[in-house]
Amino acid sequence: MAIETGPLLTEEMLARFNQRAPIYDRENRFFQEDFDELVAAGFLKINIPAELGGMGKNLYETGLELRRLGKAAPATAVALNMHLYWMGVAADLWRAGDTSCEWMLREGAAGEVYAAGHAESGNDLPALLSTAAAEKVDGGWKITGRKMFGSLSPVWTRYGFHAMDTSDPNAPKIVHGFLPRDAIGYHIDATWDTLGMRASMSNDTVMEGAFCPDNLVGRIVPAGPAGVDLFVLALFANALLGLANVYFGAALRARDIAIESAKKKTSLALTRSMAYHPHMQYNAAEMDLMIEPVTAVIDKVALDWSNGVDHGGKWPAKIVGAKHTAVESAKKIVDIAMEMSGGSGFFRANELEHIYRDVRGGAFHPANSALTHEIVGKTALGIGLDESPRWG
Repeated sequence: MAIETGPLLTEEMLARFNQRAPIYDRENRFFQEDFDELVAAGFLKINIPAELGGMGKNLYETGLELRRLGKAAPATAVALNMHLYWMGVAADLWRAGDTSCEWMLREGAAGEVYAAGHAESGNDLPALLSTAAAEKVDGGWKITGRKMFGSLSPVWTRYGFHAMDTSDPNAPKIVHGFLPRDAIGYHIDATWDTLGMRASMSNDTVMEGAFCPDNLVGRIVPAGPAGVDLFVLALFANALLGLANVYFGAALRARDIAIESAKKKTSLALTRSMAYHPHMQYNAAEMDLMIEPVTAVIDKVALDWSNGVDHGGKWPAKIVGAKHTAVESAKKIVDIAMEMSGGSGFFRANELEHIYRDVRGGAFHPANSALTHEIVGKTALGIGLDESPRWG
């Protein structure tokens, strides 16, 4: 149960984040001022249980705050989601009576900052398989591999990774661990020069025998879908539903900008504003007709998760489906908003321009469209996600 805190992100804070967002984007630099302000406000502890020093928000409640932050500053929100989803995983386990990751919550409450190291080139089953290698050594694990899209790279203190232990080729395992900032054997490549979400500073992390101690390992599970226990399922639920809210929040901001723009625009062919043009009204309707079902989908899935509804084997399809629906709809809503804005949206000075670029990032977060359709399609057809061979 969440403790009553009132709105964590005040309108004044959100206004400051919104004003800084285009500056971060233009300069391609980390959102340090936003980060410092959010740390001071306790935002990084929002979903840590109150008994352990946090605010006790569940996945649904945390998502609503991420949606508000995403509406003001999408890149700030998408990066902070990476820390929050780890706290959400540990909190879900803790509420279920599994205290094996309580240490993560205590560390988060003490100020440690968790990041996500899941994206890999050549692996279309993130978190379930890995191109990174895990080798057991005395006191921990040596990790070797390159990870992409590592948001929060300037500030993380715990780098959440997964890597594969193939010492038994007949029973490969996935090691989910957290590399400390002061570990040896890794470096961060400043690769982040991208279309959008630039302030997230999601650089590559290269591990070359980096040492992760046993006490910073969260889970060791079988490789592939067979290893989807509550830890792994909660990882997908918290990460993907958080992302859904961030990208949806950005789209809501684009919608509002477009609506206000239409009310102010004029034309020599009209006696009133462009809001009275039938195509403007059609576009406004198209946006709102997408907003209503997206709200229903992501809120329902998050509420069901938060309330412990038992969807059994349908959970993966519900989670990836909600994220896919939110992201694809967000892109369409922003496209319509750009059309409504006219040529002004093409200029860097227009907020829509960077929102238009930011929402393109949603497609690259797992699960991508191909994996989403595989999971949803197999679930619909009654095909087990761990059936082998994968196809054919």
